[in-house]
Amino acid sequence: MKFLIFAFFGGVHLLSLCSGKAICKNGISKRTFEEIKEEIASCGDVAKAIINLAVYGKAQNRSYERLALLVDTVGPRLSGSKNLEKAIQIMYQNLQQDGLEKVHLEPVRIPHWERGEESAVMLEPRIHKIAILGLGSSIGTPPEGITAEVLVVTSFDELQRRASEARGKIVVYNQPYINYSRTVQY
Repeated sequence: MKFLIFAFFGGVHLLSLCSGKAICKNGISKRTFEEIKEEIASCGDVAKAIINLAVYGKAQNRSYERLALLVDTVGPRLSGSKNLEKAIQIMYQNLQQDGLEKVHLEPVRIPHWERGEESAVMLEPRIHKIAILGLGSSIGTPPEGITAEVLVVTSFDELQRRASEARGKIVVYNQPYINYSRTVQY
């Protein structure tokens, strides 16, 4: 039912666009669907030229080469990091050298987080270094570190059930990687 209602409202909107009437939002007149369609159609030659340049011309594979440059020479480009600034400057210069028009930078406010040194060591039943990676914007460990028993759980629900056992312990979620959007919550 939700789909039919959505399709109905979407259909009404498309019908109003196709009628040739000016599109209005908040009392401000916009261009008609026909005007927009004509503008898009007039860009066909430009679009084909860009595609030909990227696929067959001197820009062939340039995107991959530039991505490789950023990955291999700049490294991780976390929000607000020096590496991100370096990557932005490299791309800015590349676009200018390509002769693109109106290439410019704009100031933006973004959160800043820097990865510190990360380490974890299991002390018992034997000493063993553990590979770890802190996620962006995670809370730092105090300089003296943390030493505590570990409580291993498989879900938030299990942690809720075992909350009384968790006090004073390091909680580890033993969660298989499914995909980023599902596993990142842990």
